[in-house]
Formats: sequence, structure tokens, C-alpha cells
Amino acid sequence: MPTPHRPPTSWTSPSWATSSYGEPADTSPTELSALGDHLSLCAGLKGRMFATRCFCEVMHGFVASRFVTTLAVATLVIGAIALLN
Repeated sequence: MPTPHRPPTSWTSPSWATSSYGEPADTSPTELSALGDHLSLCAGLKGRMFATRCFCEVMHGFVASRFVTTLAVATLVIGAIALLN
């Protein structure tokens, strides 16, 4: 049984769905308040250990991407220390 012919979607009228529902797309006071709370929380997380955590994340990324090389260098360093003692 043949199916009815449907025109391409570019020929039909657009049907957009937005979250503003015809109103101006401005931020509401509630959204600004939630953003302020979020930024305060983020600023509070930068305590004494923030720089240490950043350094550890950088070192983890460096070591993880060069795992085999890191193991080889660590083995050489431990071996050299053992020989010197």
C-alpha cells in the first residue's frame, strides 16, 4: 500500500520551541540568585589546599599520559638510589 506523499520539512512552516514562551529572553532574579549562590560556593572551595590539588591534577595528567615512561624512570631512580646506599 503506498504511503501518502509528504513535502520536505523545509516547505512546512517552522515550529520552534523556546523556553521564553513569547516573553523576552532575559535572566530572571531567581536565575541570578542561583548563579550568585553557585559562584559563592565555587569561591569557597578555593581553600588552602586549592593550589596543591591543582598541582596534583596536573601531575596526574602528566604521569597518566606517560605511564610506561614514568615507570621506567622511577625504576631507574630507585635503582640508582639503592646502588648509592
